[in-house]
Amino acid sequence: MIIASKKRKENIAEYILYMWQVEDMIRANDCDIDRISANIISRFNLDEAQRREMTQWYESLIDMMRRERVTQSGHLQINRNILNQLVQLHQALLADPEFPDYTAEFYRALPYIVELRSKAGDGKVGEIETCFTALYGMLMMRLQKKEISPETQAAIDSISHFIATLSRNFHLDEEDKLFKHSDDTPEKK
Repeated sequence: MIIASKKRKENIAEYILYMWQVEDMIRANDCDIDRISANIISRFNLDEAQRREMTQWYESLIDMMRRERVTQSGHLQINRNILNQLVQLHQALLADPEFPDYTAEFYRALPYIVELRSKAGDGKVGEIETCFTALYGMLMMRLQKKEISPETQAAIDSISHFIATLSRNFHLDEEDKLFKHSDDTPEKK
């Protein structure tokens, strides 16, 4: 909760990856708040009020996961909404000639994105979610101390640079500092 709030303000990409990890930690603890309290919350140095607040946060996430039927897999709607915002921004940036650096970064990552999507089988998702799935997979591999091939690392580096650029633009857009505001500037869709 504390980490999520900080990441949400500072880096939307890290926030999404963190929230996906939180979803998986909740699943690993069978959506049981007592287990989450023992295995996760207890690791934080919190006073009683902070502990209650964090417990309530996890309880609300568990409740949402149950209601949205994502206790086994998938992502919460709140996380999908942010991903959708990123997709809309991505499309607006690609359509606007004022962002050639963004477009170039995307096209550098695109061959890797296409390759990953071709390996997805029936579970194909859009380009942005494919990038996040790759970054999350890399995070899991690192946590498990698995070996990463140079080819995989090159793909992740390219995707990571692209997503970092999108993330920076997301925060600029939230601050209303990204798009020029005039009648002849394409609006975000």
